[in-house]
Amino acid sequence: MSPRTLFRSFAVAEVVTWSLLIAGMILKYAVGVGDWPVSVAGPIHGFVFLAYLVAGVVVAVNQRWSGGVTLAALASAVVPFASLPVERWIDRRGLLAGAWRRTATDDPRDRRPLDRLLRWMLGHLVLAVVLLVVAVVVVFVVLLIAGPPVQVG
Repeated sequence: MSPRTLFRSFAVAEVVTWSLLIAGMILKYAVGVGDWPVSVAGPIHGFVFLAYLVAGVVVAVNQRWSGGVTLAALASAVVPFASLPVERWIDRRGLLAGAWRRTATDDPRDRRPLDRLLRWMLGHLVLAVVLLVVAVVVVFVVLLIAGPPVQVG
């Protein structure tokens, strides 16, 4: 899977879960079917949101995005349906082209700690994926325990 495919997959997943969450809110508040639609869609969206952020950071490091592009990519998860247009904008600029950077080159940026960490992750892919999933799950559980940011009603 290329950086482009990974980022696009998570951008699409983010849009799909936004759709589920908004549909759940419509069912809850406009139709009055109770809390269950948001109780189901909310955690799904929250988990995918966190996973999108992790995938975005990994791709940003690999592709050597500027801080502004990285911020736009990550912030797009906060605005409903924005992740896909932002992904397309990034792709049109050629910032998703290329493969994973698995080996160091003479480029001085390859000596940066994040670049070294990325190469380690790519060299230990299964372990890295497991560790990243565990990190997302831990953050997700902590946020579930903390509860919603605003109590409605």
